[in-house]
Amino acid sequence: MLAGILSEFLGVTLGVVLTALGLDLFLVPNKIAAGGVSGLATVIHYVLGTPVGATMLVLNVPLFLMGIYRLGLKFGFRSLYGTVALSAVVDGLAPYLPVPTHDPLLASVYGGVLTGLGLGLVFRYRGTTGGTDLAAAVLRTYTGANVGQLLFLVDGLVVLAAGFTFRSWELAMYALITIFVTAWLIDLVQEGISYTKAFLIISGRVEDIARAVLQEMNRGATALKGRGMYTGEEREVLLVVVNRSEVTRLKDLVYRVDPRAFVVLADVHEVLGEGFKEWRSYRDGLR
Repeated sequence: MLAGILSEFLGVTLGVVLTALGLDLFLVPNKIAAGGVSGLATVIHYVLGTPVGATMLVLNVPLFLMGIYRLGLKFGFRSLYGTVALSAVVDGLAPYLPVPTHDPLLASVYGGVLTGLGLGLVFRYRGTTGGTDLAAAVLRTYTGANVGQLLFLVDGLVVLAAGFTFRSWELAMYALITIFVTAWLIDLVQEGISYTKAFLIISGRVEDIARAVLQEMNRGATALKGRGMYTGEEREVLLVVVNRSEVTRLKDLVYRVDPRAFVVLADVHEVLGEGFKEWRSYRDGLR
């Protein structure tokens, strides 16, 4: 129990430091306000001269109060450590860090990489940093809209505000690059690189295909019940999960057994269980 709590604390802390580095090294010095509370704090910093971290903390206070009021104490205070730590680290590191580039394209990409890695770690270890994810959750209780749509709306408004304030739509477009890079890295850290593929195989010879998969590839297969909506016929759908290196081999096997089979191939971000990643490795990553 204690080891798990310590692991989450260290993971969130590392994520906070990486996020702060992305802001201090690349985004803030180049006026890239990539949405969220940090983006709004960047705009205010250049207008009023206030420290970015302190401004982030002040902006998060009403969000916390609304979160506690609308969603309960647990939800509001869950974000407390990550938010306070990020604000403190951003202002604590800023005076001592050089600005490695004034090229806005490089800054938008590398800033997005660092903040994406950092926020991905924070979320992976069950933390949050307040900001627009908290704002979106609160707004959802009023509007009932999708959280992803609300996040996009709030971030878009911040980018527009930055474009007007800095009188540069180029900086706004660079901010969009940062938003996309950050979102991609967050997903990558939480879900991993897809080295695994899932096959859904619809065939009149499911038993033969499953037998060949078991015998020739030493892989498991699961039969799912399905029904063709056009014909109304009941049929079995075979689910097979393989590594990327086995994709061609499985395609050849299916074609050999049933050239008329219908196959859907999809990326799988993570597989936990026998033959792939053990559950123990997942738990170890949280300790």
